Amino acid sequence: MPEDAVTISPTATALQGDKPSGLQLSIGQFSSAGVKAENQDVLGATIPHGTALTLKGAAFAIADGISSSRVSREAAEVAVQGVMGDYYCTSDAWSVKTAATQVISASNAWLHAQNRRAHLEEIDHGRVCTLSALILKNHTAHLFHIGDSRIARLAGRSLEPLTEPHRVVISPGQSYLGRAMGAEARVEIDYRDLPLALGDVFVMTTDGVHEHLTDKDIAAFLAAQGDLDLVARRIGEAALSAGSDDNLTVQIIRVDGLPERDAGVLEGADQLPIPPLPMDGDVIDGFRILRPIHSNARSHIYLAVAPGGDQVALKIPSMDLREDPQYLRRFVMEEWIARRIDSPHVLRAAPAPETRSALYVVTEYVEGQTLRQWMTDHPEPDLERVRDILEQVVRGLRAFHRREMLHQDLRPENIMIDTAGTVRIIDFGSTYVSGVQEAMLDPDTAILGTMQYTAPEYFAGEPVNWRADLFSLGVIGYEMLTGRLPYGRDVSKVRARRDQMRLKYASARGGERPVPYWIDAALRRAVHPDPMRRYPVLSEFIADLRRPGDAARAERHVPLAERDPVRFWKTLSGLLAILSLALGLQLLK
Repeated sequence: MPEDAVTISPTATALQGDKPSGLQLSIGQFSSAGVKAENQDVLGATIPHGTALTLKGAAFAIADGISSSRVSREAAEVAVQGVMGDYYCTSDAWSVKTAATQVISASNAWLHAQNRRAHLEEIDHGRVCTLSALILKNHTAHLFHIGDSRIARLAGRSLEPLTEPHRVVISPGQSYLGRAMGAEARVEIDYRDLPLALGDVFVMTTDGVHEHLTDKDIAAFLAAQGDLDLVARRIGEAALSAGSDDNLTVQIIRVDGLPERDAGVLEGADQLPIPPLPMDGDVIDGFRILRPIHSNARSHIYLAVAPGGDQVALKIPSMDLREDPQYLRRFVMEEWIARRIDSPHVLRAAPAPETRSALYVVTEYVEGQTLRQWMTDHPEPDLERVRDILEQVVRGLRAFHRREMLHQDLRPENIMIDTAGTVRIIDFGSTYVSGVQEAMLDPDTAILGTMQYTAPEYFAGEPVNWRADLFSLGVIGYEMLTGRLPYGRDVSKVRARRDQMRLKYASARGGERPVPYWIDAALRRAVHPDPMRRYPVLSEFIADLRRPGDAARAERHVPLAERDPVRFWKTLSGLLAILSLALGLQLLK
């Protein structure tokens, strides 16, 4: 959990976010054992500050231990603490759904393992509980649900249940939980997301409350507003008066304010001045400039010596783009991304000063050449070396994809090969980060990659996932082996799905540098216009580059007209000419 997080106990008063322009919340809580001797319900809330609130959101959870088990409160505590604490330790790059699902699944696995270790013959006596969690981030509510606790929302004067109970009814007086934390090694989690609106009121309750009060009764209490702790208490006490014989827990969350602008990932960093282009020997925040490495219309990269003596690359944005907030935000994100990926095949960030006088990105310096230069130097590369380079790029891409990032601009210019032959992916200015996109009011939907290597689904406006990076990788592999592009420049002309499906793959087996049939089959599948017909995992593409796979065996049955149309028509024309000549001679007789 971040140090600046606030964990709300069941007796805490309502809190608000610390920024008037950001997410502002009020909460009310009540929990009681009711008529029982022990309270096995647990609830919690965490409202972090600053960047944590922007990237992770505010988390609320409620859990109900089963009454037949004396250790079920421990299960409820573990389940709630996972959401309150462990969720905030997950990667900032992950989406809410991925992060919370991972944490809840881990808590479930631990509880189940404890039950097995205790050799429990009946799960009813084990560490088992329900769990409902609500995470509010930016303008979206994310709901996670297991069991028969409940999340509902006040809609006008009516109460709208947002979760379904996982309870199996055998008879009017007999039922059991069909799904619970700790009951199985793997747990199925109900998930949904909803848009937030100013004034939304959510209420989380255990079954001891909502099974003894009507939705109309609860809605009437919520409509009264006022002190939310008092409202929660009144709801719980009303359930007790209505005959509830179970524990009673209520948590109310009211949305008092929503973000009105995008909050920067590195808040304030994009407000730093762009420094003038330095000369050799100039010093910026302790970094001594040695010489320029590369320049284009968007940025300038210099070789510099860090205060500790290491050589680093210092990247400065172009002064011409100082009025482009989208570009500056992506520029700032480059170093943020580099600090969250640890892979020998991805460019690493270098140590930087805590405070900066200017806007720049500092990364490790890679002594070597780009893949584009390597391709120029090796116009007819050895097949094994091509495979080795692609395998290393795949390892780097996996590091992105595990963190729910898409590079989105994979091309030979953005791949470096150092003097030892190690391949690194560089330049993260176009990288998509799920967790950051969720935190933006106006997500960036521009096509940021280079057209020749960008997957057609971007141009068609179709949903995009990690297979778009696979497409770019396949194009690179195709170009390394043939010197051509599989679709020429036709991909950039795609405007709709019908255009996407009309793309015609040019076989890598033709031309001046033909490749083995199984290599062509692997490349064809990697760059298929339909992303769902590409490889299901990156490793399968690499495997098929080393031996004929299913795609290659299918390729052997593709008609010559489709596999090599030029040869087909030449052959057909020759046969027709011979046939015509034969018929002509026959007529002369």
